[in-house]
Amino acid sequence: MLSERMRNVLIVVPMLALLALLSACGGGGGSPGTPGPAPTPPAATTGNLAVVASGLPAGATPSIRVTGPNNYQQDLTGSQTLANLAAGTYSVAAAPVTVGRVVYSPSPATQSAVVTAGGTVSASVSYGSVDVNIALSEVVANLDNPTWLTAPTGDTRLFVLERPGRVRIVENGSTLAIPFLDIGARVFTGGEGGLLSMAFDPQFASNGYFYLYYTDQQQNIVIERFTAGSNPNLADPTSGLVILRVAHPNFTNHFGGQVTFGPDGYLYLGTGDGGGAGDPSGNGQNLNALLGKLLRIDVRGAAPGQPYAIPAGNPYANQPGRRAEIWASGLRNPWRFSFDGSQLYLSDVGQDRREEVNVQGADAAGLNYGWNTMEGTLCYNAATCDRTGLTLPVFEYDHGANDANGCSITGGFVYRGSAIPGLAGRYFYSDYCRGYLKSFLASGGNITEQRDWDIGAIGNVVSFGRDGQGELYLLSSRGSVHKIVRAAP
Repeated sequence: MLSERMRNVLIVVPMLALLALLSACGGGGGSPGTPGPAPTPPAATTGNLAVVASGLPAGATPSIRVTGPNNYQQDLTGSQTLANLAAGTYSVAAAPVTVGRVVYSPSPATQSAVVTAGGTVSASVSYGSVDVNIALSEVVANLDNPTWLTAPTGDTRLFVLERPGRVRIVENGSTLAIPFLDIGARVFTGGEGGLLSMAFDPQFASNGYFYLYYTDQQQNIVIERFTAGSNPNLADPTSGLVILRVAHPNFTNHFGGQVTFGPDGYLYLGTGDGGGAGDPSGNGQNLNALLGKLLRIDVRGAAPGQPYAIPAGNPYANQPGRRAEIWASGLRNPWRFSFDGSQLYLSDVGQDRREEVNVQGADAAGLNYGWNTMEGTLCYNAATCDRTGLTLPVFEYDHGANDANGCSITGGFVYRGSAIPGLAGRYFYSDYCRGYLKSFLASGGNITEQRDWDIGAIGNVVSFGRDGQGELYLLSSRGSVHKIVRAAP
């Protein structure tokens, strides 16, 4: 038998040989060799945009929208760095902000910022204050139920409609003795009927055309074109061409009343649902009826044999059982609507509870505004209150107890005049029952800067008007016309 010492020697020798072999092969210690090059980090593909807003009082928030590549859109209410943006050009658009009676205007209102991969670019918006006070200045009084005021672009005259059928001219504060046009013999004035609105052709300066919306002696809604005469203050009463006649036989309310040209050059008109309460004939949801609709027609080639054509893009053209003139449906009594650039502001008078304003893109075809399934955002026909496919208003107000907030909205215009820059972009409206003047700012589907302008009592506000310079007016049932002006400090 081997001794203990010999056994240990026999174990250690093979282990030393194994360690020597591993060392020769580079394992288990020794020099690690020369290291290879460090890996290259991946190239940056995105960048950052730092938006800095200043100039607003404590507690006020800016209104900034950033848009860019790949349909990027982000609304900001304060200074913020937007990270990981795709490289490209971004637009930074800031809207005015009202705090109390002071409007803070952004500078610049719009700017571009180029985001580069791996970099950070800054965009600064500085707000400055403009104290806005407005008042009403009476322009003319003692008119016979004024319903509408308009003028050709750039014209200093005011064309004011009187419900019995006269178009009057107000020039330098005086109403001319002879009406521009008098069609009283053919106008029905019962209920809500009468001469209700007027639109000058976009080419009025060269063709002299203008269009009237009125109710005839059979209670039909009529759109008729006339031509200005050789005397610029007198129209040719024999030049009438009926463009469209819509039967309205059963009731003397809900005639609608607005005719205007859209930014696309087509003629739009808003018809009521035929009257009564609750749309008893179901016209609002009937696409084979012209009542309770916003209609769009092409009158550029109007002639006795073919007074209008159907514009390409009308949503129900060439569809059996649907009227090709319809642009939008589901309206109760769209007394007033207006365009502001690419936006449509459409107010619709409610039944018993809600008054509404719909703000949509001017090119949005085939919208259904919900009546008589809905009254604003409230279910009206509760048994079938299915909102599928309906476009609900972006702004509404409840009548309140005893109509404390109003009972019948009088829609107006977005201010784009030059006399009061701080009002730019605000939509003005009133209510027939309360006679107030209010406004709001619509941006990105949101309603902000709601304001009551505290103008005092001027009676029932029947309509707004806009002159050839873009300034706004209110027409009162008392027979007066008031202009919105800048008030003394």
